[in-house]
Amino acid sequence: MPEENIYEKVPPPRLAFVVSQTNYDITYLMLQRAIEHAKFLRAPVVEIVEVPGAFDMPLAIKNLLKKEEIDAVVTLGSVIKGETDHDQIVASQASRKIMDLSLEYGKPVSLGVSGPGMTPMQAKARIESFAVKSVEAAVKMYYTLKKINEE
Repeated sequence: MPEENIYEKVPPPRLAFVVSQTNYDITYLMLQRAIEHAKFLRAPVVEIVEVPGAFDMPLAIKNLLKKEEIDAVVTLGSVIKGETDHDQIVASQASRKIMDLSLEYGKPVSLGVSGPGMTPMQAKARIESFAVKSVEAAVKMYYTLKKINEE
């Protein structure tokens, strides 16, 4: 007997987006592309939260993960290299806490924050890929968890 397709059995995930306002010329375009891709995947975006920067994302993510109507969180940000190693600290700490929150709440939180160490041109070149991959990671992980939990 053929195995049932999890995508047909389970409703699509309800997504929340957390978007960094730092480098908003980049993150705004990431947001627009991510919304388009979520629609393509039939995953409704139920909430969009803007935060000052990538370092500020974990607090918003934590509050979103507490909501029953949120199945997964997509992060969108861009950490660009400056004159110091500040970008390394921001990206490292933010990504670590984002992963910790996903584990703590048992819900997918994708890392759509490009950088560190990038130039503005490199960040612009990654708008499409980071937006699409971040949405896809959240959606795929949601279905993966549903499949694991039904077994």
